[in-house]
Amino acid sequence: MLDRHVLLLNQNYEPLSVCKARRALVLVMSRKAEMLEASGTAARTVRMSYRLPSVLRLNYFVRVKRREVPLTKRNVLRRDGGVCQYCGRRGALMTTDHVIPRAADGADTWENLVCACTECNSRKGNMTPAQAMMPLRRKPKKPHYFTFAIASLGDVPDGWRQYLFMS
Repeated sequence: MLDRHVLLLNQNYEPLSVCKARRALVLVMSRKAEMLEASGTAARTVRMSYRLPSVLRLNYFVRVKRREVPLTKRNVLRRDGGVCQYCGRRGALMTTDHVIPRAADGADTWENLVCACTECNSRKGNMTPAQAMMPLRRKPKKPHYFTFAIASLGDVPDGWRQYLFMS
């Protein structure tokens, strides 16, 4: 019960992180944060019952250094949802493909790497998508750290959507 996820917002309502309900209760009890949304469940002690929060807002502003999502094959596949960006196939055997090939000075960047099935990757070869007549389904772009982290949680609780600009 205390391992539930809680959305933690900065004083200006900017999403900061996701923490466990145990940490959230400590923040509320020490008056460092206020509860904006309750989860509907409670933690009970012998004498008291505490509502577990779902969304917290800090009472003070925290200056955070913007974190970056590391560029790895696994993260490129996660960004694209394991879907081939050329044919739309889903599968276990996915690779990353350079949109502009390395032979044509294509760099290892978020905007140049996409998820591709092995068949499309070998069919495209050392050509650009236009040369191979294989248009991309979606233009690749660098993911935002927080939205990338939220996507790894799976289903976003309904109470969080308004704070994550998803409503």
